[in-house]
Amino acid sequence: MPNNNDVLRSLRYALDLPDTLMRDLMKSQGHETDSACMAQLLKKEEDPDFLECDDASLIAFLDGLITHERGARDTPAAPVKRLTNNIILKKIRIAFDLKESDLHEIFELADFKVSRPELSAIFRNPGNKNYRPCGDQLLRYFLKGLSLRLRA
Repeated sequence: MPNNNDVLRSLRYALDLPDTLMRDLMKSQGHETDSACMAQLLKKEEDPDFLECDDASLIAFLDGLITHERGARDTPAAPVKRLTNNIILKKIRIAFDLKESDLHEIFELADFKVSRPELSAIFRNPGNKNYRPCGDQLLRYFLKGLSLRLRA
């Protein structure tokens, strides 16, 4: 699985976000992060100052991004017990109000083909018989395509 730090770095690059805004997005969800901690979260694994991004930090960032891009919700989002690639993809989809055609375009930008049923299965509830887990490679291609789309 791409680690949470990879997702955080990819979204930061795609959106060209300053550290201060990233901290503010987390803070808006009740997750305090100081400048030094944010810098450590964005470092590569080889760096001695690297700090692993836990699920709570990435969820706070993604939820803050949704609020920043779409506005505050009337009702709070259901708490996430365990972060998965499916949830990460779903939260990014919500933040940017991406339709199915947008998702296919993003995957095509990354030179990756995904069928309609396969894409639909990723966004189903885990209890659904047609649910499919989002693989690491699929999430990586999505983040790559999103970067290409937003930075073009």
